[in-house]
Amino acid sequence: MARVRVTQEGYERLQATLEQERERLEEATRILRELTGSSDDYDDSGLEEAKREKGRIEERIDNLEDQLGRAEIIAAHKMDRVDLGAVVTLQDSASKEAFEIQVVSPVEAGVLEGDIPRISDESPLGKAVLGRKPGETFKVTINDRTTEYTLMSIA
Repeated sequence: MARVRVTQEGYERLQATLEQERERLEEATRILRELTGSSDDYDDSGLEEAKREKGRIEERIDNLEDQLGRAEIIAAHKMDRVDLGAVVTLQDSASKEAFEIQVVSPVEAGVLEGDIPRISDESPLGKAVLGRKPGETFKVTINDRTTEYTLMSIA
């Protein structure tokens, strides 16, 4: 069983999402009971949609429980090289524009935390920045476009 490496914040977010999904499941179960009790026709489209929705919620809960069961909270990283959980400042070598990202596992990617986007360590940029030290310059190709970045800092 592969471990899922997550930040402490990511773990807490997964737990909160699981709790929300459990509440949704209770509501979906209540609605399904009401529809079943009031429906003479079990082929009623509202009843079928309620069953499908309940199934989707149960699948999401199973997925979240699996991720949490395999979760390994990453320890604080050293600031000399980029590792999972690191917040880094990159500078586009052409435009000289600087921006921050946090490198996280795929389960946490895409979440905006404050003003800092979270990118997966499995994405092209995530793979390229992992293990780098401040001052290093590297290139990333995404959709046939190559961009050169300089790693300015690690926080």
